[in-house]
Amino acid sequence: MKVDQHPWAGRSTAELDALFTGRQNEWWDEFYANRTRPVPFFGPQPDENLAAWVRDGTLAPGKALDLGSGNGRNAIFLAKSGFDVEGIDYSANAVEWAKQRAREAGANVRFTQASVFDVSIPPASYDLVYDSGCFHHMPPHRRADYIALVAGALKPGGWLGMTCFRPEGGSGLSDEEVYERETLGGGLGYTEARLRELWSGAFTIVGVRQMQEAPQGGGVFGKSFLWTMLARK
Repeated sequence: MKVDQHPWAGRSTAELDALFTGRQNEWWDEFYANRTRPVPFFGPQPDENLAAWVRDGTLAPGKALDLGSGNGRNAIFLAKSGFDVEGIDYSANAVEWAKQRAREAGANVRFTQASVFDVSIPPASYDLVYDSGCFHHMPPHRRADYIALVAGALKPGGWLGMTCFRPEGGSGLSDEEVYERETLGGGLGYTEARLRELWSGAFTIVGVRQMQEAPQGGGVFGKSFLWTMLARK
């Protein structure tokens, strides 16, 4: 699709953001309001891929930024593994929960409630940026901005770890339908080819694989409707 054919062509970023922001504010705070809901990633377990990368030494302790940190499960795992961790999440309820969980776990994590686009992130200051489900909630017109933000946050040679919806895990909406309906429908699914196309301009893709299914209540979180991706700046 050519640039002038994008469904968001000719409209400002602020105008396009406004199509989703109000709904996101309410939706995410309501989503995290009830901590007892049977949501798979409401548990304390870190992503299986992240745990594997840390435990096999692929990711060595350093300064880490967890984007879309939710209830803090991955940020807390990283902190307990020796990383200096900051987390950012859109939902005030999620951040409150994450701070409580970090205190209970004795983990030192600095959590901020904000859109990732509203936070001043010092350039080239992180060894690891981790994203567990943030990217697939980006409206299409924000994809390039988000990729640039992640790349800009990392030091040369820094790592990006990510999980996001496979096609069967997402809403099934096309970019055009996102703007027609003014919703992401719970998140967008990506093919492996599309993920590589989007991220390979700023990163060297080390690997993309299907997330391994993990039993509920086990030591790690894993759902097969997600991709995991590891990339290096």
